[in-house]
Amino acid sequence: MQQVIGSPPLAAGSAASGWSQSAASWPAILAGAFVAIAASGILLAFGAGLGFAMVSPWPGRGVSATGFTVNAAIWLIVSQWLSAALGGYIAGRLRTKWVGTHTHEVFFRDTAHGLVTWSVATVVVAALLGGSVTSGVGGTLHALGGAASAGLQGAAGGAAAGPPGMPGGGPSAAMTYDIDKLFRTGSGNAAAASAGAGGPSASNSAGSPAPGMDMSSDPRVEAVYIAFHAAANPNQGVSEDDRAYLAQLVQAQTGVPPAEAQKRVDDFVTATINAENKARAAVDAARKAAAEASIFTALALLVGAFIASVSAAVGGRLRDEHL
Repeated sequence: MQQVIGSPPLAAGSAASGWSQSAASWPAILAGAFVAIAASGILLAFGAGLGFAMVSPWPGRGVSATGFTVNAAIWLIVSQWLSAALGGYIAGRLRTKWVGTHTHEVFFRDTAHGLVTWSVATVVVAALLGGSVTSGVGGTLHALGGAASAGLQGAAGGAAAGPPGMPGGGPSAAMTYDIDKLFRTGSGNAAAASAGAGGPSASNSAGSPAPGMDMSSDPRVEAVYIAFHAAANPNQGVSEDDRAYLAQLVQAQTGVPPAEAQKRVDDFVTATINAENKARAAVDAARKAAAEASIFTALALLVGAFIASVSAAVGGRLRDEHL
């Protein structure tokens, strides 16, 4: 005869001593899990509102990026703990009363109910948000990693579109500031042009291409390709031959003296390397932040599982005391 809840306990060792039924009260577990999920949504929405109120696009207003990150992490941990406590308590209060069961076994079942409730809520939330979070983090890292190279590629694509008046637009629309600064016309360009109009003796003056140089293509495109090659090969950088060739392009295009052309090239190379280093530093900072977030999230989930188990034990004890 199967034991009925509320009847006296059967004799120990009896075949019908209650082990024919599962000790898990799934209605209470599912109810606690849904309560935990709903509480998490409410707390996260409230935290998002507080976060938007704390930040500001205007300089000198709102919290700093570091402060915002710390506050967001603390709120996420607190939200997880509160929702786990509430879900575990509900599961403990709503579970079936076990009659004729030792108090140690009741305590174990209550904690197990809280743990299962937390597990169900965590799995459901992870299934709903896992895809979006993974794609968001991956997209952020990809964007940070290609920040410098994307700008150079965009400049190269715009430069390859052709000169003004040609189909596709002029190259100046997509040139970066560093490329434009590199080929900015010097103050001596007009004088060099006037000297070139006076006779062939001016063919080797400032602004004239060096022997053997091909000036049929846009020199900005070649400068972009050299810079992009340096960004893609940080250990190699810009070779001396590329620096000298780029200086000749700058001198022929702008008419500046050789020393000024070389200085522009050095500044351009330095700016390119600094931009690439800055992009790599941003990627490294994002990597460290993601690692720390993963570790703290795992610790917060473990503590949340413990809180849910304890809350279920407390709720189960209160239920047995009042019924």
